[in-house]
Amino acid sequence: MPTQLDNALEAIITGLTAPGQPFALAPYVRDGVEMPAFAAAPPSLAHYFAHFCNEHRDLPFLVDGEVRLTFGETYSAATCVAESLVQDHGIQKGDRIAIAARNSANWMIAYMGILMAGGCATLLNGFSSGEELAYGIDLAECKLVLADEGRAARLKGHAHSAKLVLFSHGNAPSEGLADLWALPEGTSAAMAMLSQIGPDDIATILYTSGSTGRSKGAWSDHRGVVHGVMNYVAQSAMAKVHIESQEGPMTVQPCALVAVPLFHVTGEVPLFLQSFAIARKLVLMPKWDAGLAIRLMAEEKVTYFVGVPLMSYEIASHPDRAKYDLSACKSFAAGGAPRPVEHVTRIKEAFPGGFPLLGYGLTETNAVGCGNFNENYLAKPGSTGRASKPMVELAILDDLGNALPQGQVGEVCIRSVANFRGYWKNDEATKAAFTDNGFFRTGDLGYLDADEYLFIVDRKKDIIIRGGENISCIEVEDAIYAHDDIGECSVFGLPDERFGEVPAAVYRMKEGHAAITPAELRAFLLERIAPFKVPLEHQIWFTEDALPRLGTQKIDKRSVKARYGDDKVAA
Repeated sequence: MPTQLDNALEAIITGLTAPGQPFALAPYVRDGVEMPAFAAAPPSLAHYFAHFCNEHRDLPFLVDGEVRLTFGETYSAATCVAESLVQDHGIQKGDRIAIAARNSANWMIAYMGILMAGGCATLLNGFSSGEELAYGIDLAECKLVLADEGRAARLKGHAHSAKLVLFSHGNAPSEGLADLWALPEGTSAAMAMLSQIGPDDIATILYTSGSTGRSKGAWSDHRGVVHGVMNYVAQSAMAKVHIESQEGPMTVQPCALVAVPLFHVTGEVPLFLQSFAIARKLVLMPKWDAGLAIRLMAEEKVTYFVGVPLMSYEIASHPDRAKYDLSACKSFAAGGAPRPVEHVTRIKEAFPGGFPLLGYGLTETNAVGCGNFNENYLAKPGSTGRASKPMVELAILDDLGNALPQGQVGEVCIRSVANFRGYWKNDEATKAAFTDNGFFRTGDLGYLDADEYLFIVDRKKDIIIRGGENISCIEVEDAIYAHDDIGECSVFGLPDERFGEVPAAVYRMKEGHAAITPAELRAFLLERIAPFKVPLEHQIWFTEDALPRLGTQKIDKRSVKARYGDDKVAA
């Protein structure tokens, strides 16, 4: 039976989406399929920024070390970036502009400037190797790549098609973005572009590691990203109405710590982009450190925390936690990887005034999917929750696209206006990703219980999720096979208390070739793929035995994992 909270939230979201209400719905037809859309959604992210930065212009928005910017100051800075992109760099509508950098206020301003100039924000994984970065730049046919010093150093020696423009972090936007900075004279390029950008124009490309090896570029139009954001805003409005009905008006400005990468969809959509509409202050940190996170949360009165499951668990378990007042933080959300059930109880015990939350969404769905909240999450900690209203339609389908009965395991599929439009320059993968009636095939296997709660039980795709980062087993295997002496290998995931899962590998030499050590293989891999994809030395095994094979002559991964991986956890 639906819980009291489920019924309350259902009634609230029904009210908020009724005709004449802030989130009123209107039908939208995509590829012959009708689905709900927000009647009053801004036509593009550029319009979204302009509206909400004006509405909240005097409120604090970005805190990045010594840099503190209001919504109005942030928008002014992004206007200068957009001006330079158009006037100095010749950017035209639809041009792809890559960002290769760590998180910072200047990253966010660069992102805004790209979209306000009519460009497509192409988000490269900041953990990638130089070769991987160059591949992403060329795949999207980027005109410019905006890089910080660290990523620019990695790119050296790797040819790519884009012009490199450097920017830095932790300083005033006019300094850090000096090579992308022009003061508008008369009508700004950003203002002029508002009449030219619409919902069907390309907005973003994010990279996804799937089961087929090299990253694919998932591109979305403005309609998709805006609706992904607005669905989260609708959910936040629903939560606010519920809380205020029980506790009275909320008077404190919401505030979130930015502890996840902005180049991933969790950091981009629900965290960064949603914050414009809900007037939320964002506090940045250069890299994850639980001790620093606790201090910043206390100093800035953070009300909302989101990260991979490991992060909120590390906060709850940190020896310094009791030294700081973290009572302002009411929500500890997780996404990007499964959260162990014991973490749920631990977080609730550590923060009795707050609640753990879990979200489920993908790059291809612009982070929209399911959510499990508060007491419902405590009651069903193994579930990723119900479909996010009002956008998401969830289905469990078989391989032929037929709906399966409640309780039966099949592929989790999602349909909404927020879904991406396709994989850049990869029509075959795009076609395979969707059913004929517009559902995106997630590659996750799961079932819906009697209350419509989703339980994910396995993955169809051959990927490892390490602390929220997707690792394609095939990509790592390809990198191993690049070694001339290796005859066969298999890569699989091992359970890990800190990261959830880590990569492991077994390899065998070609007949008559001298053996190399796991340490030598690791060094070889570190020159080719990002370090987080490379197994640690003690999770690489050399064998003289042929790897077990299926009748199709493919390596039998289940048997390999059973032989080498069972009962082993990462140290």
